[in-house]
Amino acid sequence: MSKNDSAYSEASIRTSSPNLDVYRQLFDSILEQRLAPNTKLNEQDLAQVFGVSRTLVRQALQRLAAEQVVVMHKNRGAFVAAPDAVSAQQILDARELIEMAVVNLACGNVNAQAINNLQMMIELEQEALDQGDTGTALRRSGEFHLRLAETAGNQSYVHILRGLISQTSLIIAMYGQGGNNCARDEHFELLQALHKGQQEKSQNLMLHHLGHVRTGCDFKRRVSSSSLANLLAG
Repeated sequence: MSKNDSAYSEASIRTSSPNLDVYRQLFDSILEQRLAPNTKLNEQDLAQVFGVSRTLVRQALQRLAAEQVVVMHKNRGAFVAAPDAVSAQQILDARELIEMAVVNLACGNVNAQAINNLQMMIELEQEALDQGDTGTALRRSGEFHLRLAETAGNQSYVHILRGLISQTSLIIAMYGQGGNNCARDEHFELLQALHKGQQEKSQNLMLHHLGHVRTGCDFKRRVSSSSLANLLAG
């Protein structure tokens, strides 16, 4: 990956809020598995890449730490989180609970416009898969689940799920055995069941869907960390 392709190139900074943009770029890079678990996130390096102050970088890292996708170590700095096997399974348990609550709220309440928007997200995910861009596909899959939570109308669920989805990406990076953990057809079937108000079917589809993540993981497997410098050098 060249520096221009990196999520950290200056050309990719488009928003009016530098702090929020640093957060979004780092969040997306973790979600897309550009940054491996245990990667050190050096404040000075990030400040230079983004063209912002270390204070703004620190604020973004603190927000990511609040979502438990970054860990802050005293005298050592910030690192991408690396859930151990027990924590990983607890995270997946928590995600199942939240996603089931989302299904219960959304069932029968997803209007035609929301259906169209969610269907478009499914197509974008498939487009990324067809192009072999698994990182983007993984991010778009997560965005589908977040948009569904937004449609359900409980912002607390959205906030919690955002962290759980990014942590799920870390779990897949650490313990996943390859393959697509989030099938396009399953998203579509779930969407149709929700639109028709089929609550029990929607619940079963969601559990089956998320179960693929768990069964696709070998919790004895670990990945090595990568350095931020290596990532930026591409």
